[in-house]
Amino acid sequence: MHPDRQPSWTPPADAEAQPRQVRRILKLFRPYRSRLAVVGLLVAASSLVSVATPFLLRETLDVAIPQGRTGLLSLLAAGMILSAVLSSVFGVLQTLISTTVGQRVMHDLRTAVYGRLQRMSLAFFTRTRTGEVQSRIANDIGGMQATVTSTATSLVSNLTSVVATIVAMVALDWRLTVVSLLLLPVFVWISRRVGNERKKITTQRQKQMAAMAATVTESLSVSGILLGRTMGRSDSLTASFAAESEGLVDLEVRSNMAGRWRMAVITIVMAAMPAVIYWTAGIALQLGGPQVSIGTIVAFVSLQQGLFRPAVSLLSTGVQIQTSLALFQRIFEYLDLPVDITERERPVRLDRVKGEVRFEDVGFRYDGEGAPILDGVDVTVPAGSSLAIVGPTGAGKSTLGCLVPRLYDVTGGRVTLDGVDVRDLDFDTLARAVGVVSQETYLFHASVAENLRFAKPDATDEELVAAARAAQIHDHIASLPDGYDTVVGERGHRFSGGEKQRLAIARTILRDPPVLLLDEATSALDTRTEAAVQEAIDALSANRTTLTIAHRLSTVRGADQIVVLDSGRVAERGTHRELLELDGRYAALVRRDAQLEPTS
Repeated sequence: MHPDRQPSWTPPADAEAQPRQVRRILKLFRPYRSRLAVVGLLVAASSLVSVATPFLLRETLDVAIPQGRTGLLSLLAAGMILSAVLSSVFGVLQTLISTTVGQRVMHDLRTAVYGRLQRMSLAFFTRTRTGEVQSRIANDIGGMQATVTSTATSLVSNLTSVVATIVAMVALDWRLTVVSLLLLPVFVWISRRVGNERKKITTQRQKQMAAMAATVTESLSVSGILLGRTMGRSDSLTASFAAESEGLVDLEVRSNMAGRWRMAVITIVMAAMPAVIYWTAGIALQLGGPQVSIGTIVAFVSLQQGLFRPAVSLLSTGVQIQTSLALFQRIFEYLDLPVDITERERPVRLDRVKGEVRFEDVGFRYDGEGAPILDGVDVTVPAGSSLAIVGPTGAGKSTLGCLVPRLYDVTGGRVTLDGVDVRDLDFDTLARAVGVVSQETYLFHASVAENLRFAKPDATDEELVAAARAAQIHDHIASLPDGYDTVVGERGHRFSGGEKQRLAIARTILRDPPVLLLDEATSALDTRTEAAVQEAIDALSANRTTLTIAHRLSTVRGADQIVVLDSGRVAERGTHRELLELDGRYAALVRRDAQLEPTS
């Protein structure tokens, strides 16, 4: 399969990259700081309540039980029960708030990435696999769910618990506390090593998941299945997918096992610490050291056991955060992609568009480099007139058309609409002014009515029918069992090529733009259907500026002006009759079409 293509922009790798990334992640939570403050208060309260329990236990063992003070014993027991209840209630509340905040951050990230991609130029999508884009939104952001939902709260909660517990341990006996914390720096060092190792593996894993998602998107689409079956490549595609999946298995195992033995050693050592405390207290007593009461030892071990869970969780959280940095980096790569097609700071808005289009010394190169696709194109299309753009394959016809709705921006000269450079117009004006029916028709997996209303969401049923009649498709829709509620299927594969093209034309008719761009709009139609649709297009084009890009010349003979492009330059221009009399490139194209026409 194709290699996994990445965005052309890559972030700088320097020593300051990770701190900047951490600060950027923290900014994601800034809109929710008031809720996070509440979580912080709940965490602090929960930690204080939990730390109080060992002190109640010490009083129970050293005072209430030995002295037979029943009333004090009852109060201490009630206090321990109340502590457990409050700790649980605080835990539920902080989980609710932190999960809500985390999901809102996830929503903000998904929306930001999707919005950024909506602003990218067509060139970005021509060089990036669809599966790669989908993987960034689904897998990468989805993989961060645990981090943004619970990690921040877990970090604060565990850190607060650790600090409060250590303070309480010092209050009980500082000597035993020193013994308990001797190995803590070693544990922190180990966890950082494990985190860096998992971060590297996670980056590789996400790239592999993106490649596999791209393979699935391409090969399991309707077009992909048709191609695979008709080419006899189903087994080969399955084998290729299996190889990619096998690579993912290895990365998943490595990710889960990275540092697992080292973390297990930490767990074993911390679990053995109570025995060390008992042993230390016993040896100190035998050697004549300071006496420690049974209640103090039990309370201390209880605190230490309470320290064990948040300490291990804190180390694991550190590992998880380092792992998640790889996912955040991939998301930030997309958020930082430079947007080629941008709106001016103070764009021009036209309330009424007449429809005059001008190409003034237009030049264009993909990515601003390489050989020119268009060079010095000068064409004026008066409002309400029609222009046909013809020429051999690769002459730059579709590229020239794409410059009007700003699917690309010129790299030389300018394109104007009613005398205003299209780069100065606001996006809404341009979208309302220019309607496009392209060679590749795209329909959503939705009903016919929903596909048509994508052009005009508030369109009435009568308007849908009128547009469908104009596009010569209403009778076919009406004959379907569900009529306009019929689901068109993935990419419209329940309809023939000609029917899909007519639906696309109806959708553009419904939008009623003053400028029409028809890019091989009738190329998928048979001769009879083409003639019927051409009648609809001719009626629609009255008093409307129409730019028709055509390979078959039968659809452009009535155009007010015909331009012949050759190698990105205007080779000839004139009416159909004038160009035939010139007997140049256009006449040769007409003769070619005549030879290709069926004889019967």
